[in-house]
Amino acid sequence: MWSWRILGLVAFVFGAIGLFLPIWPTTVFWIVAALAFARSNPAWAEWIYARPKIGPPIRTFVETGALSRAGKTAALGGMALAGAVMIALFWKKPVPLGIGLSVLGAGALFVITRPRAGGG
Repeated sequence: MWSWRILGLVAFVFGAIGLFLPIWPTTVFWIVAALAFARSNPAWAEWIYARPKIGPPIRTFVETGALSRAGKTAALGGMALAGAVMIALFWKKPVPLGIGLSVLGAGALFVITRPRAGGG
């Protein structure tokens, strides 16, 4: 139980960084936090779900595994931007570039294969 709570707190803090650092993902970390809190402290998961703009899509994903069209577009757009940055930084280093692009590709495949949630 404590391990879930610690994981949730760490993921929440990492997600909170994204509120101030535009290139840092908030939603992914808060999904992990909500999943961990659902197992350790459901009231904390409910607090995340109650956040006006980010909470409802997180709840939908946690409960159904579905992403909205806007959520998929944002995730894939962020991954494309991250890929472009990786190419610019590592274009002469094929091993880290290959690893980074492979991870992004796996993430993109995961996002694409999620069912689509209603509402956009």
